[in-house]
Amino acid sequence: MRINLSDQTVDALALVISGGSQNDPTPSIGLYRAGWQLVEFFKPFKVIVDLSTHSRLPATKSSLQYMCFLDDQADLKKVVERAADPRDFIGDEERHVRVMDYLNRFLAYDNLKLEMVGHVVRLSEITAKAGVVTAFSAAAEDLDFDTVNRDLDRALKSAEEDPEDAVTAACSVIESVCRSILIELGLELPAKQDISGLYRAVREPLGLSPTKDGVPDLIADDVRNVLSGLVTAVQGIGALRTHGGDAHGRERGFKRVDARIARLAIHSASAVALFLLETWKLRFPDKALPKRD
Repeated sequence: MRINLSDQTVDALALVISGGSQNDPTPSIGLYRAGWQLVEFFKPFKVIVDLSTHSRLPATKSSLQYMCFLDDQADLKKVVERAADPRDFIGDEERHVRVMDYLNRFLAYDNLKLEMVGHVVRLSEITAKAGVVTAFSAAAEDLDFDTVNRDLDRALKSAEEDPEDAVTAACSVIESVCRSILIELGLELPAKQDISGLYRAVREPLGLSPTKDGVPDLIADDVRNVLSGLVTAVQGIGALRTHGGDAHGRERGFKRVDARIARLAIHSASAVALFLLETWKLRFPDKALPKRD
């Protein structure tokens, strides 16, 4: 992830990290840090804060500008995250929310955002949803199924930083749709509730068996080939989750799946899930499909 911070974002970060000018009567956005505290703030990143020729705010900005020009941006990412570390705001959580909102208003123009992941803050890229993903999200909302989007959002957010988790979340999208269809139709869940077992169970009630009749002869073989391809895609996503996802553990620090493959799994899962939702709407136009866990 390349971090290209605008001058305005650097100014905002400097204001948050330093706490602003001591002579400024307006309330500080961030926590006020004395000179020695600023030195300690940047020390883990081996960046000097020059307080001999600059006051606190300009010195902080200068240190940030220096980091922006470094080839290795890992520390710059950590500094941005450190600026909104929730541990610094224990007892003043409202200020932490304001700091996050303030920084994100600037970071958005750099195609970046800060977000809470559990109890830690992470800097990530803002990624636009591809067409099929957007279409699936819209269909899910239309069917009172919008909560499944949390799996999709989790997958998209994880694709770059944690591709194994993204694959697991992509698999969960299809599993959630299949499980909801079966429960809503009053059908028994399969003994093996993995992605392949759940998809096999919904094929017949939705009329999606590759051997299903009832389509024009001219396109019958083509439709059957496409439906067979869906089966292959589902099996592939499930196998990828088993061998490359995080559902069954993984070696610390070792990525078995790269972001490219994770995104392929996300888009494939979205295409399959979208087709299932659209088929549901076609066959049961007056029947809601609430999400079932």
